[in-house]
Amino acid sequence: MKVLVAVKRVVDYNVKVRVKSDNTGVDIANVKMSMNPFDEIAVEEAMRLKEKGVVSEVIAVSCGVAQCQETLRTAMAIGADRAILVETTEELQPLAVAKLIKALVDKEQPGLIILGKQAIDDDCNQTGQMLAALCDLAQATFASKLEVLDGKASVTREVDGGSETLTLTLPAVITTDLRLNEPRYVTLPNIMKAKKKPLEIFKPEDLGVDVTPRIKTLKVTEPPQRSAGIKVPDVATLVDKLRNEAKVLS
Repeated sequence: MKVLVAVKRVVDYNVKVRVKSDNTGVDIANVKMSMNPFDEIAVEEAMRLKEKGVVSEVIAVSCGVAQCQETLRTAMAIGADRAILVETTEELQPLAVAKLIKALVDKEQPGLIILGKQAIDDDCNQTGQMLAALCDLAQATFASKLEVLDGKASVTREVDGGSETLTLTLPAVITTDLRLNEPRYVTLPNIMKAKKKPLEIFKPEDLGVDVTPRIKTLKVTEPPQRSAGIKVPDVATLVDKLRNEAKVLS
């Protein structure tokens, strides 16, 4: 069984992002970029399935600029067998990414598609759900445990009331949550091996997908700075401030 894993190149989670001076977006010039943490978990889970003998091939997929090849090489260093890049300089929104991945799903016919539940740059949490709808496949989001056996996937997912377990018939789409696993450390020998693994490059037009943005960003601003806290002498003053200043009590 093949597994298709989508990975995204994002600003590293340790970096404090800055807004451009003209408020058109986030400044990523000379900023460290890395694989989206939720996607790292997705790649790790695919590798664990392969190590159990459930999966025969892991294919890493990314959509974006040419530098996304570095992210795909990282996925192959973790253990992915090969990679596919859909290269474009267009701003990619979740629906466009879902359409691109669907085209690759149609081409590769994987038994399982694993994505991170969301990216830490736009926090949309939409691509996996849109992909499942476009492919007409079963889906399980926010997976915290995954077991695959006899053409079915048992997925434990986190919900508001605790957790629930779903059983899906493969092929299916699964999005990963933080508690699913702990990604492995990438070793230097594996980084060197990843350089020799095959990486295919397509353009959106090769796949027959229009990636023109449907939503326009008008302005990006930093959130207002929080004011310093204050001490109040008693509970009555606290209640008064919550009611009359913060307006959080009626």
